[in-house]
Amino acid sequence: MRLAGWLTVRAAAAVATLAVLSAVVFWATEVLPGDAVGTTSGPNATDAERAAIRISLGLDRPAHERYVDWIGDVARGDLGTSLTGRGVGEIIADRLGASLSVLVPAAVLILVLAGALGVTAGLRVGGRLDRGLNATTLGLVGSSDFLLATGLLVVFTAWWPVLPAVALVPAGDQLWQHPDLVALPALALALGGFGATMRLLRASVAQTAATGFAEFARLNGVRGPRYLWTVVSNAAAPALHGLAIMLAGLLGGSVVVETLFNVPGIGYELTRAVAERDIPLIQGLSMTLGAATLAILLAGDLLAALLDRHRAHSPAGIR
Repeated sequence: MRLAGWLTVRAAAAVATLAVLSAVVFWATEVLPGDAVGTTSGPNATDAERAAIRISLGLDRPAHERYVDWIGDVARGDLGTSLTGRGVGEIIADRLGASLSVLVPAAVLILVLAGALGVTAGLRVGGRLDRGLNATTLGLVGSSDFLLATGLLVVFTAWWPVLPAVALVPAGDQLWQHPDLVALPALALALGGFGATMRLLRASVAQTAATGFAEFARLNGVRGPRYLWTVVSNAAAPALHGLAIMLAGLLGGSVVVETLFNVPGIGYELTRAVAERDIPLIQGLSMTLGAATLAILLAGDLLAALLDRHRAHSPAGIR
């Protein structure tokens, strides 16, 4: 299948997945205990006042009618209005900067550490470094983001108090302007993604180093940086899938980390919206996170496919 056709099929699959996700998100907000009426009216409202608010919010209409209207608006780029009166798109735009301030350094840390250590361990399978990293990453993979973040809080704010426990951004400033506020949330996210990513990269490099063409290269005297490039370039395509999954997973981990460290990002806003039963905001944030996850996975697949095509057209499949 040609690349354009393959990309069209993958994009159509992503859109179909997003459509299914929209139905799941809408259904989940329908069965969520409590509703926007209780939050808006307050505990002392009468039944008549609650009924009036329900009608004003359109909640007296059948669920399928509200879903059709909502998904139509989403398709046109309108994510609705939060119960606070602000547009959901406006809130997401405001919170995006804080989330990226944590996500970007976390992703860079994972790429650098998992890339260097995964390649080194993959080229020396069974060595001391490989065994040590396997044991360490196994522990990290088996630990939740909440547990890792809590451990960092205990170490760096209680035992050795060198970093702030919560991200209190001064008024008028952006989070990225305060590296001390970014350090712990980014490190917590990086630790959560490092283990699985390093193991995927290590497995990809080890598998490539054991193939016939890698042995052929060694027998022909290819050594040092040239051999390293030969193995890494051929292991890059499957490794890209692992990196894309890791980046997509960071979005989910950010909800826990932002809430724990009080980072004013999209994940923190989603937690607050659930607590306040702000249904339009929950739906908008969920669809945004879902679309971002699918876009990252699609980009990873596309880059891996381009690398495969490039390698297939290279002499002997080796660069």
